[in-house]
Amino acid sequence: MTDAPQQKIVWAPLPGSQALALACPCNIILYEGTRGPGKTDAQLMAFRKLVGQGYGAFWRGVIFDREYKQLDDLVAKSKKWFSQFGDGAKFLESTKDYKWVWPTGEELLFRSIMDEKGYWNYHGQEFPFIGWNELSKYPTDKTFESMMSCNRSSFLPAEHSPDLNKPLPEMPLVVFATTNPYGPGHNWVKRRFIDAARPGQVIKTTTNVFNPRTKEREDIVKTQVRIFGSYKENRYLSPIYIATLESVKEKNKRRAWLWGDWDIVAGGALDDVWIEGVHVIKRFQIPHTWRLDRSFDWGSDKPFSVGWWAEANGEEAELSNGTKFCPPRGTLIRINEWYGSPEVGTNTGLHLGSAAVARGIKEIEQQMRFEGWINGNAIQPGPADNSISSVQDEDSDSVAIKMAKEGVKWIDSDKSPGSRKVGLQLLRDRLEASVKGEGPGIYFMEHCNATIATLPVLPRDPKKTEDVDTSAEDHIYDEIRYRVLCNAKKFATNVQTSFSR
Repeated sequence: MTDAPQQKIVWAPLPGSQALALACPCNIILYEGTRGPGKTDAQLMAFRKLVGQGYGAFWRGVIFDREYKQLDDLVAKSKKWFSQFGDGAKFLESTKDYKWVWPTGEELLFRSIMDEKGYWNYHGQEFPFIGWNELSKYPTDKTFESMMSCNRSSFLPAEHSPDLNKPLPEMPLVVFATTNPYGPGHNWVKRRFIDAARPGQVIKTTTNVFNPRTKEREDIVKTQVRIFGSYKENRYLSPIYIATLESVKEKNKRRAWLWGDWDIVAGGALDDVWIEGVHVIKRFQIPHTWRLDRSFDWGSDKPFSVGWWAEANGEEAELSNGTKFCPPRGTLIRINEWYGSPEVGTNTGLHLGSAAVARGIKEIEQQMRFEGWINGNAIQPGPADNSISSVQDEDSDSVAIKMAKEGVKWIDSDKSPGSRKVGLQLLRDRLEASVKGEGPGIYFMEHCNATIATLPVLPRDPKKTEDVDTSAEDHIYDEIRYRVLCNAKKFATNVQTSFSR
C-alpha cells in the first residue's frame, strides 16, 4: 500500500488577523493596522479563494490604487503566488488589460482611480469583488462610495451554476480594503470604520427593499467589519525592517506604521506643526479693543466656509477659568465659523443662494453679540475668494453684489502669483509661533469643529509639496489662507518656504 501524494500548499494565511480576514463573511472588510501583517497577500487571496469554484466569468474583481505605479507591489505579489497554483492563470501585461485571467473565466483587474470622476470609467460594470489598496490615500470617501454601485453580480444560482442539480451558493459581494492610519484620508476612514466599532465587531445595516428576484419587499442586511493586524504576527518579516519602522523620526508616522494608532494627526500639509493641545483653546469674551473681521470661501454644490476672527492688539483677555491670555500683537484667533456642508468629510454643499448665506452670517453675528462673546466690536469686512465678484448667483448680480445688498461686504483676497505657496508657509509659521510663544500666532476656539476636523489632515499636493491637494476638502483652509495673507503682502514675498518632507 503506497501513501497518497501530499498536496502542495502554495499559500496559507498566518494565524491571527490574516486568517480572520480570509474567513470573514462580511460584505465590507477593512483590514487595517500597522505596516507588515500581510494585508496585501490577504487581499489578493480574498479574491483568489473563489477562483475555480464554479462562478466562472461572473467572479470578476478589481483592485484600485490612486496611481498605476502604486500598484507595482500588488502585481509583483500576485505574480509570486498566482503562478504557483498551476491552474492556467495568465497575467496580461498591457496597460489596456493589466489583469489576471483564468481558463475558467474569472478576471482580476488592477486599476488606478484618482478621484470620484474616475467612477465613470466603470459605471454600469459588475465587480462582485472590489479591493482598495491603502484606503487612507483617498482624501475623501467620494471615490469609495461611488464605486459601491459597481459591487454587484447578475449570477443566478438556479440558472448559472455548472451543475443545476447542485446550485452554488449566492455570489458573495465583497469590498476588501487595506490601510494603515497614515494618509490624507485618515479622517473619513477613522470616522466610517474605526470610530464606528471595535476590531472584529460586525456592523449590520438593514434596508427594506423591493427584491426583483422574488417580486416582494424584503429586509436586506449588509455587514461591515474592521480587522486589526500587526507586524508582530508576521514571522516572515526581518527584524531589520522593524528597526527601520522604529527609527522613523516623524512621531505620527511612526505611531501609525508601528502601532496602527488612529489617535494621531496624520497625512496633512500641517500635521507636523499642529498640536491640538496648543492651538485649540476654550471660548472667551473678546476684548472690545481687539479687531474683528471675517473671511469667506464661496461654494454651493461644494461647501462654503465663513470664519470670524479676532486679532490681538497686545492687550490681555480673560479666559473662562479666570486666567489671563495675552498673545503677541497680530495673533489671530478663530472665534466662530459656519461651514456650509451637511456633514464634514462629504465635501458636499448646502446649495444655498448667496443672499441666504449673507442673512445667515448676520444672524450668527447677532447671536454672538446676544450671548456676550463680542461686545461693541464692529465686525469689519475681511477677505473673500475674488471669484465672488464674477460668479453669478440666481440672476445677473454677482455673489458679492447680492451679499452686499444684505449688508455683508468683503475685500479682495491675495491671489497674486505664488500666494498659495506663501499662504501655506505663513500659516505654518503662525502655528509654530503659537507653539514657541514667539511672534504672532494663530488659535482656534474649541467649538470650531469643522476646522479642527479638516485642517490638520489636509493633504499635500503629491506633485507640489509646497501646496495642498486642491482635490481634497480644502474650503476652510482656503478661507483661513485668505485671512493669513490679508495685510501681509508687503512682507509675504520675502517668506522663505521651508515646507518639505
